[in-house]
Amino acid sequence: MYLVHAVLRHSAPEAALPPDARDLLSALVRPRDRIEHLVLHRDAAPDPVLGLFLLTDSLAEAENRATVFCRTALGSLPELLGWWADRVAVPLVAPFYDRLLAASGSPDRNGPGPFPSSGPPFHPG
Repeated sequence: MYLVHAVLRHSAPEAALPPDARDLLSALVRPRDRIEHLVLHRDAAPDPVLGLFLLTDSLAEAENRATVFCRTALGSLPELLGWWADRVAVPLVAPFYDRLLAASGSPDRNGPGPFPSSGPPFHPG
């Protein structure tokens, strides 16, 4: 299963998604989309994010199916007129782990302190 994020944009900066946008999008999911679940982060900054959980054989297929679904769904719902999906991709998790490591205070390359490999050399006794 892959999680694909689609950043939702509107030409009017003050535009807001309707409160029932998630339900509207969910109603359009068909079995051939291979979407198991979707979640909508309406208040994500700077733009709302649609999260799609897809059962596919590859990351490329998941991103492609998510792109097609977003294009079709956003183009067919009058309530979402003017919205489009931008940056439809699997989110990178590296920044999350970098923040965890930095917060831990452990002396590694993602936190304060010298590189672990820069310690005293090993000398067999």
